[in-house]
Amino acid sequence: MRKLVVGAALILAALASAAPGGYGIGRTPSATELRAADISIAPDGRGLPPGHGSGHEGAALYQALCAACHGLRGEGRDDFPVLVGGQGTLGSATPVLTVGSYWPYATTLWDYIRRAMPYWSPGTLTTDQVYALTAFILQMNGVIAVDTVLDETTLARLRMPNRDGFVSDPRPDVRAKQAAAPVR
Repeated sequence: MRKLVVGAALILAALASAAPGGYGIGRTPSATELRAADISIAPDGRGLPPGHGSGHEGAALYQALCAACHGLRGEGRDDFPVLVGGQGTLGSATPVLTVGSYWPYATTLWDYIRRAMPYWSPGTLTTDQVYALTAFILQMNGVIAVDTVLDETTLARLRMPNRDGFVSDPRPDVRAKQAAAPVR
């Protein structure tokens, strides 16, 4: 058995060394393809696409696409997290980490909904649906008024309740890495 394992390892090593720079499958994506796949949204809103949505529009979408997992009022169910509430609990022994109590940027919510929701079919929502669901969840948390329309400008300007609740990491090695990291 040992000879078989050693032999397999030698064969794999020989194959890997025979293919410098790759494995001979696929291709390097073009710059255009990479830009199309880069859907990152920065905390300040850079990268948000044009579109709009209101809490009113988001309410119907939420009931159809989100309530089965997150509850009718964002209270969470089973393994699906609570989305609403938790304000004033962060300093307690049992903090409730929700969009309205914990998240520092509204753009993070938009980005997460766009990438990961609905659970059974992530990435299938339209841009306007993502804005509408974001507006509804923020409205349920009391961050915006029910008639607020979110778009790439208004969403980026929102100030979340826990925006200043995070502190910098004082470790010198972390500071050095953060200073060296490129800003996108």
